[in-house]
Amino acid sequence: MKLFETIKIVNGKTPFLAFHQARFDKTRQLLFHNQKSIDLQKTIQPPDQIGIYRCRIVYSTEIEQIEYLPYQERLFKYFKVVKDDYIQYEFKYVQREQINRLVQLKQSADDVVVIKQGWVTDTSIANIAFFDDNQWITSNTPLLAGTTRQRLLERGAIVEKEIKVTDLPRFSKMALMNALLGFYVVGTFEWSPPFLKIHEIL
Repeated sequence: MKLFETIKIVNGKTPFLAFHQARFDKTRQLLFHNQKSIDLQKTIQPPDQIGIYRCRIVYSTEIEQIEYLPYQERLFKYFKVVKDDYIQYEFKYVQREQINRLVQLKQSADDVVVIKQGWVTDTSIANIAFFDDNQWITSNTPLLAGTTRQRLLERGAIVEKEIKVTDLPRFSKMALMNALLGFYVVGTFEWSPPFLKIHEIL
């Protein structure tokens, strides 16, 4: 059972590393009963270069692999809404068969939005937030509680609420959240089942 942690490196620095450290420690304690912490700050050796890199740490009871890759931006214009009432992804497992199976259903879309028992969860790579013309709301039923999502909740920049698939028409904008994207406002969208079509990329 292998897991991974993805950490953003910006100009040789690792912002928000404390949130990754907390999840890394918690995961090792819960799954492997390992109480000995590994200091990621001392373990990571970020490339001393200008630009954005992705640090990927593969681990189980101990760290097994660390790699550093240049970050490549993605553009999102269409999301296909797919349903899986039994999917589980509470921890960042290297093996993502359930999620990969859903991604194969996306057709011409850029990614999927996963619905579980009627509730909005995540895309295949990120947590989601929607704007209701008053505040940014993120689902309280994510597949995985991401570090960026946690940081923004603690700051009060987003709020956590139930989001049903039937709630989608009342929102005006959509954002993605993960360690590399940060809080990425995709744009305004149209809900035309089973697709979310981005109208204005912001």
